[in-house]
Amino acid sequence: MTSDARVWAPLATQVALHRVRGSETARVEMHPDGEWWVAPGALELGDRYGFLLDPDENSSDEHPLPDPRSRRLPDGVHGLSALDDPAAFPWSDAAWTGRQLAGSVLYELHIGTYSPQGTFDGAIARLDHLVELGIDTIELLPVNGFNGTHNWGYDGVAWYTVHELYGGPEGYRRFVDACHARGLAVVQDVVYNHLGPSGNYLPRFGPYLLEASANTWGDSVNVRHSEVRRYVLDNLAMWFDDFHVDGLRLDAVHALVDEPENHILQAMAEETDARSAHLRRPLTLIAESDLNDPRLILPREAGGYGLHAQWSDDHHHAIHTAVTGEANGYYADFASEGALAKTSAHGFFHDGSYSSFREREHGHPVPSEVPTWRLISYAQNHDQIGNRAAGDRLSQSLTEDQLAVTAVLNLTTPSTPMLFMGEEWGASTPWPFFTSHPEPELGRATAEGRLAEFVKMGWDESVVPDPQDPATFASARLQWEELDDDRHARLLHLHRALLALRRATPELTDPRFAHTSAESRGPARDTAPSRFRMDRGAGLDHPAAGLVSVCVAFGEPATFPMEAADGRGERSAHILLATTPDARFEHLDRSDGAEFSLPAWSAAVVRVR
Repeated sequence: MTSDARVWAPLATQVALHRVRGSETARVEMHPDGEWWVAPGALELGDRYGFLLDPDENSSDEHPLPDPRSRRLPDGVHGLSALDDPAAFPWSDAAWTGRQLAGSVLYELHIGTYSPQGTFDGAIARLDHLVELGIDTIELLPVNGFNGTHNWGYDGVAWYTVHELYGGPEGYRRFVDACHARGLAVVQDVVYNHLGPSGNYLPRFGPYLLEASANTWGDSVNVRHSEVRRYVLDNLAMWFDDFHVDGLRLDAVHALVDEPENHILQAMAEETDARSAHLRRPLTLIAESDLNDPRLILPREAGGYGLHAQWSDDHHHAIHTAVTGEANGYYADFASEGALAKTSAHGFFHDGSYSSFREREHGHPVPSEVPTWRLISYAQNHDQIGNRAAGDRLSQSLTEDQLAVTAVLNLTTPSTPMLFMGEEWGASTPWPFFTSHPEPELGRATAEGRLAEFVKMGWDESVVPDPQDPATFASARLQWEELDDDRHARLLHLHRALLALRRATPELTDPRFAHTSAESRGPARDTAPSRFRMDRGAGLDHPAAGLVSVCVAFGEPATFPMEAADGRGERSAHILLATTPDARFEHLDRSDGAEFSLPAWSAAVVRVR
């Protein structure tokens, strides 16, 4: 394989290609023509190369910069680039027709901590576990090049590369191919809203960043510039074309600064839909957004951007508050008895309502015509665990019964449910924030900043682990031997049963908001609920058709009336799944219905006709 060399570097007045081939080093002057270029064939597979911007011919210590579109960085983000040949991989997924998001269940996974090896091949060895669990789609945390050996992935600086220690681009292709062979789709988490603090050479080449506009993580990416915009869209296309992924999760899209009527998100959706039409399989874009703005997921013909789905933090907050009783910080608004019912039946909690955390009105309603599967919901994810001071999972504070209730709430949701790796067996390992910045000053600043942030929020500083300590990273690695423990095995069995029930029960995947109603009640309006009921199915429109009801008792026993459908015939009802053997019906033969009873911290799914 040979390739030409070209680079967009409008800030340079002169550019040279630095090439290392075996023991030979060459310096080749490049020509300006929109981009800087040299004749085709300048690079061969196996070469190392970089670019010298405004080189000094009298200097011997110039540092060649890696290619902004480098496909490999074998020596790290500060080293020279290398070529990658996507066409050389022996794909076996020609018969793969994809996986639509509607009706699917996602599983969020971090390559570095999912397996003992912390590699793509290590993850491949655990894929059959996900198939047996009933997962449809894996959502990978970011894998593009970052400085250091391990981190969450959100400090990436080389968007076109795959982290070498995970297995590089070849390992990534093996992983996707193995997933497709097992019927699993792959969604890749990508970060287009900022770049990491070490190894970001893009500003040396061109106006990639908006220095006057910064977000939580650094300078904003200059997506209003046509070349930077193309850089982003070409990267998006690369994942579909060269790595066969089935979708992308777009990190924190609220941090993308662009013109509303020509937004980069709409351009991404258009690019993705074009790729989908050509590849003849569904491709999915999922946004992480803090805006509660349905414009993101409305079709373009309805005035939206046309993204396919978005994460729903509101539903997470409602579940978390209901099962833990926590009501501090952004959980405060969700301690009301009706929060869980609202997010279950209507999507967003803050739909123009006052947010005490933001100290302003926030959000917009989800139109009832939007299918429920466009919202991704979860009881845990990498952010909601890792942004706690100790990175503690729910399994580290809840009882087995409480974890079972959480599983029912999560996996019977009208939205598209997602699990975080290990959640299915109540993994005891935490998921703390971890980094491996090689620069001592950066590492120290990261650790001190993290500690100060939590202390300001009232956390005990003694429970905050040092993100730079290798032991912090090691603590996050899943311990698969836990599956031999009865407690973990029982929770895994429940998750498998719930996912099987979801697949077998049409009402649980019905995408119409009109076919979902919910109520949650507590001792007072400003407290977490003591019981919750959600009805799913066409019976909401036609009562005689029957319903599937999800019933949950939180901290005290609860009864749920099961009224007769039409007031004439006798009631027919049976339990599809229960977390307790003590769930029971009373007065089932009465034409005016029955009562269904649950002990504290239990849940059941009931079909009623």
